[in-house]
Amino acid sequence: MKLQHLRPHPLLKGYVSKMWVFESNGRVPVEDMKLIVPNGMVKLTIPFKNGVSAQNKEFFQLSKESSIILIGIGDIPTKIELEYDAPSGNIGIEFSPLGAYRIFQVKQSELRNKVFLLEDVFGKPAKELREIIANTESVEGKIQIIESYLIKLLKRSQNDAILDYCINEINASKGLIAIDHLAHKTGYSNRWIYEKFIEKVGISPKSFSSVIRFMQFYEQWAKNPDYNLLKDNLYNFFYDQAHFIKEFNRFTGLSPLKFAKSENEFGKIFYKN
Repeated sequence: MKLQHLRPHPLLKGYVSKMWVFESNGRVPVEDMKLIVPNGMVKLTIPFKNGVSAQNKEFFQLSKESSIILIGIGDIPTKIELEYDAPSGNIGIEFSPLGAYRIFQVKQSELRNKVFLLEDVFGKPAKELREIIANTESVEGKIQIIESYLIKLLKRSQNDAILDYCINEINASKGLIAIDHLAHKTGYSNRWIYEKFIEKVGISPKSFSSVIRFMQFYEQWAKNPDYNLLKDNLYNFFYDQAHFIKEFNRFTGLSPLKFAKSENEFGKIFYKN
């Protein structure tokens, strides 16, 4: 497996969190879980070589080569598999919550835990985009085309200053800030903040905070195989060990100890660099 991280276009800074090109010679070994955990990001992927399937407890989606796939924000794990045991290539883009609602102006909760063909959501313009990218030979050319498309969408939208403040505060606190505190600081009710998150982030502020807290541990584990998921600083983020285990199981489907003993090199690779 080979993962190349890319620098997003300057106009997408702050809206696109990560871009990459992932390539492999074939399917990941069967003992690998091939598990993608929730990280609070909407994703766009373009399998330019080989198709790819995604499955969780709510859906199964097989996306053919050269399709453009929109993956909604999730709060459950998803397993990925190549369509054929053959060489593959995939362009991936992760959007910050600030960028997802600006670029994809749809009710984000309708995308939650689901995978769509971009043209099924945005119709003819997205179908034409797919055809242009499919007929572009170089990977660099494909990336330039998709970036230009995203910039056009971004320029048509406006930011929601109150929502942006709440998202930034949750991120800055690593998921520890209370929603009551956000309501006090903004002057808006808990209900208003909840509905705004459902519409423009896709999950509640409480669930979003839970994902952010979980990622403090998952990213460290992915980068360092010797990292102890049950180390003392978990009490800075969770009430107790039982609370941490419950949340970890929610986002991975396994207890921390079982997860640490399992193979998931595919899932780790996206956090190593």
